[in-house]
Amino acid sequence: MPDLELNCPLPLQYEQIVMAHGGGGRLMQQLLDSIVQPEFNNPILSQKHDSAVCGIGTNKIAFTTDSYVVKPLFFPGGDIGKLAVCGTLNDLAMSGAKPLYLSCSLIIEEGFAIKDLQRVLHSMQQTAHQADVQIVTGDTKVVDRGSGDGVYINTAGIGVILNNAEVSPARIQPGDVIIINSDIARHGIAVMLEREAADFEHDITSDCADLSGIVQDLIQAGIDIHCMRDLTRGGLASCLIELAATSRHQFEISEPALTVRQEVNSVCEILGFDPLYIANEGCFALFVPEAQTGQTLRVLRQHPLGRQASLIGLVKAGHPKGLVTLQTVMGISRVLDLLSGEQLPRIC
Repeated sequence: MPDLELNCPLPLQYEQIVMAHGGGGRLMQQLLDSIVQPEFNNPILSQKHDSAVCGIGTNKIAFTTDSYVVKPLFFPGGDIGKLAVCGTLNDLAMSGAKPLYLSCSLIIEEGFAIKDLQRVLHSMQQTAHQADVQIVTGDTKVVDRGSGDGVYINTAGIGVILNNAEVSPARIQPGDVIIINSDIARHGIAVMLEREAADFEHDITSDCADLSGIVQDLIQAGIDIHCMRDLTRGGLASCLIELAATSRHQFEISEPALTVRQEVNSVCEILGFDPLYIANEGCFALFVPEAQTGQTLRVLRQHPLGRQASLIGLVKAGHPKGLVTLQTVMGISRVLDLLSGEQLPRIC
């Protein structure tokens, strides 16, 4: 296949931040690559993984941080508190780490109801307790009325990497298979419908969940996991495009192998959304050797979060800039590219 140049020949220049800079698409990547990362450049940051993997003596730990600005704060299947804990646990898990400790920093808008704050904090504690993780430090700031949407949350997490697991984009290699654990696009659609009070009769709930347990099951089963990534901002497509570019390989994905719930797909069709680019909060992709496909699927399907696990694609020989192609249900090969921003902002 010839080398395809998918960038716009006349990229737009921005002098101010726009919403799309935080959406997980092309503008966010440009912001990180041209403004943020050059200032902090170092070998650990250059891993470009969900967590930084750091050596301390003979041990390895994973360290990550994330901020949550979801709107609305409460949505079917979760809330900003559960989302903040699960999101950070999942980032640690994607590096093969067992989460141990979290921090919690709150930016609260003046006038925010105490009962809603208590509800958020209880959700955080309940989710952390279920994951056998402690929230051990934090910070609280209050901003003027009208300067925030109730509450923003930042969480950071530390985990330990056991069994010398080495999970990173650099380990992706030709012959790997690509597997996901569940259906896609549910979180973004659930939040959007709640936000817009859309007149849809539906029972769509977010897939927000802690993935650290199912990941530890894979590691303990001896699966040689080359790479993992949770499919949050930008959805499945953006995740795979970023990993293909980092690993400089070509990924071939099968559309018929993807599961999109009928009600989610119906909303996407009505509103013109592409489920491939919609965020998930309980779905992840993993890259393993082809010989371990069956074992990996068996381990995943034994866990409640992996009952819908499926093989969706494979890694082919290197591509100089990385490439992701989708074999559609019509048998047509479609090249996937990063969107400028995000179809649904403020969903995490």
